[in-house]
Amino acid sequence: MSESIMSTTREASADPTVQLDLIQNVAVSISVEVGRSSLRIRDLIKLGQGSVLELDRVAGEPLDVCVNNTVIARGEVVLVNERYGIRLTQVVDPEDRVKHL
Repeated sequence: MSESIMSTTREASADPTVQLDLIQNVAVSISVEVGRSSLRIRDLIKLGQGSVLELDRVAGEPLDVCVNNTVIARGEVVLVNERYGIRLTQVVDPEDRVKHL
C-alpha cells in the first residue's frame, strides 16, 4: 500500500464516526421472543387452528428483543395507534452483546 492510503486508513479507523458511517445502512433482522417450547414431531403434526402451545415464560415476564438472533434488550408489549410495540425496560450491556456474536 502506498503511504497516503495507509495514512488515510489509520485515520479512518481511529475516528469512531467514520466507522459508524460505514455500517449505518446495513440491514439487520429484529425479532421479539415471547417464549420457547419444545415438541416431538408427533405432537407438532397434531397442531391445528385453536391449538395452544405452552411457552417457557410466565405472564408479565419481559420479552427478549433480538437483533440477528442476539438478545440486545428486554421489554414489554405496548399498544401505539392500534399497533403493537415494545417498550424497552432493559438494554443488554454492549460488551455482553459482543460476547454472544
